Amino acid sequence: MIRHAALAVLLASTALGTSAMAQSPVPAPSMSEAPGGGFATSDATDPYIWLEEVEGERAMAWVAEHNSRSLGTLQGDPRYQPLHDAALAIVEARDRIPTPGFNRDGTVDNFWQDATQVRGLWRKTSLDSYRSDAPTWETIIDVDALATAEGQNWVWRGADCLEPDERLCLVSLSDGGKDAVVVREFDTTTKTFVENGFNLPESKGDATWIDADTVLIARDFGEGSLTSSGYPMIVKRLKRGQTMDQAETLFTGQPTDVSVSANVLRDADGAIQAIFINRGVSFYETETHRLNADGTTTKLELPAKSSINALVAGQLVVTTDQDWTAPSGQEFRAGDVMAWPLEAWLANPATTAQLVIRPGEREAIEGIRATRNKLVMVINENVRGSAYVYTPGAGEWTRERMDLPQNATVSVGSTSQTDDRVFVSVAGYLTPSSLYLADATTTSADVLKSLPAKFDATGMSVDQYEATSADGTKIPYFVVHRDAMAMDGSNPTLLYGYGGFQVSMLPGYSPTVGKLWLERGGVYVVANTRGGGEFGPRWHQAALQENRQRAHEDYQAVAQDLITRGITSQPHLGIMGGSQGGLFMGAMLTQRPDLINAAVIQVPLFDMLRFHKLLAGASWIAEYGNPDIAEERAWIQRYSPYQNLRAGQPYPEVFIHTSTKDDRVHPGHARKAAARMEELGYPVLFYENTDGGHAAGANLRETARRLALEYTYLTRRLMD
Repeated sequence: MIRHAALAVLLASTALGTSAMAQSPVPAPSMSEAPGGGFATSDATDPYIWLEEVEGERAMAWVAEHNSRSLGTLQGDPRYQPLHDAALAIVEARDRIPTPGFNRDGTVDNFWQDATQVRGLWRKTSLDSYRSDAPTWETIIDVDALATAEGQNWVWRGADCLEPDERLCLVSLSDGGKDAVVVREFDTTTKTFVENGFNLPESKGDATWIDADTVLIARDFGEGSLTSSGYPMIVKRLKRGQTMDQAETLFTGQPTDVSVSANVLRDADGAIQAIFINRGVSFYETETHRLNADGTTTKLELPAKSSINALVAGQLVVTTDQDWTAPSGQEFRAGDVMAWPLEAWLANPATTAQLVIRPGEREAIEGIRATRNKLVMVINENVRGSAYVYTPGAGEWTRERMDLPQNATVSVGSTSQTDDRVFVSVAGYLTPSSLYLADATTTSADVLKSLPAKFDATGMSVDQYEATSADGTKIPYFVVHRDAMAMDGSNPTLLYGYGGFQVSMLPGYSPTVGKLWLERGGVYVVANTRGGGEFGPRWHQAALQENRQRAHEDYQAVAQDLITRGITSQPHLGIMGGSQGGLFMGAMLTQRPDLINAAVIQVPLFDMLRFHKLLAGASWIAEYGNPDIAEERAWIQRYSPYQNLRAGQPYPEVFIHTSTKDDRVHPGHARKAAARMEELGYPVLFYENTDGGHAAGANLRETARRLALEYTYLTRRLMD
């Protein structure tokens, strides 16, 4: 999907539940006035701003000292090693489903990591071989061997291959897991990097083919070429043999933009139909410009909040995230999917569009992909997925439901451009993932591969409940538990949340959650709060900017509901979330610590008065607001966890972890959170992986270590 924006009943009141409810909560911040105190409200009043020096000597000494202490505590626990061994066995297992991608020559490719290939293999095989229990794979690139040969800590970031023959590819490699990548031209026939081929130095941004001798690049071209968010502001056309300095500038955005990028729209045969340059004005608002043959550009008439999803049978498919009146006079609503005949629309923006679908109140479009002749769309209905096949017609688009299991999460993978086949994955919290090969022409689907059970789910079930948020909104959430779960507040319960950027928290099969938590008697809960995309763009937009506190209240309402129902109680309730979810954890910690006894705070946002000044933070102003504007700073300061940490509160010991190599969410957030809590006298476990990027795991062994640390901590806090 080409995203225009730059970028988951029984009421019981028991002794334990009532006791937890009777505690005096920390009052939620007043939404009419910002808290006083002045801690870290400016650079001068932030005593830990030096921890933002990512690899500064003093900062890294602080990290080393905290790593030593935290690893000593958690790895010294006798439960750590068994948890680590179980996690490592899962992440390195060879009986996982290899995620396939269609190639035009009839083969499928896959990127694979295991105990032997820690960094991974890019490989391919025939579809018939893939169907077998033991496919015969042909290696294209061995990342482990490449890293060893070049003395680099390479992390695979994908390849863009030139259509239609797909011989030449632009391969992206990250140093230690950073978002910034180097891009190098690779020949899949000779299996070598092309001598004197395209070779772009490390940068955030992208590169895409026009033809065998021409690429479009959005990179760091030196001083003045990046936005305030740290992403490219300029798109250039680079010819073979040219240096980046010699590339022709095609488009320049504004420093206040999030980013500028380019994409080439091709038909099912690989022929170029249009070249678009996308100016990300904010995280959710984008201008799309068509590159004309003479090198000029023309701004297209599209909603600012929209996505170009696909080109199928000459129809350009677009989703709008806002109410919009088209040049034709047609009225569209946020969430609508519409389509224009591309050639006619480019010639005349007032061309009439067809409404493909208008989702219902409890529906959301989760994914759209095109095969050669069809459109395959995943629609979530009350946070349960279904796949539909849409066929363009002269009057209206028709649809048929794909023959797949119900009440599960459905995701569409690679689609074929030579016919109408599509890979579809189906999974649930207790249902191991299955991969289907579907035919969009007949809507039939056959199971290709199924993941064997990775934990014993015997006697477990999944329930969906609703909590009532502070403003009366019903917030759904899933509870995964043993059938014999006692409703007396005694169950160790882990509540996961994210709540931002229109990301849906959908049921999925997690072998590590199952093995390291559920199988050991834990209860796992996922909150579907506002800020996510579970019910479309309006569900997300209800918690934007000045309304961010609604999402925090939604999450807190779920925590309270778990206690009210007797599923758990404060001594046994822990929370977990990362990135935006880390902000969620911080808000729960500072606003309702009376509800929880553990918090795993992963690569978090925490200092929301400075988030826009750190790495990619400025790109998220559309989500949170701008701290440099007084009115917006006031609403941000009311919930910013770093500024709202206080002495004398019932904060539990927390586990905060981050990565030095994370070039998206600055590790300073996590470091400063830990330092401030320690200053106030609270116990803190802090760990920083010196590689790993935003995912905090550059390879499988580091991932296993992180998982073992998290679940050792949770065991100590909630099960002991």
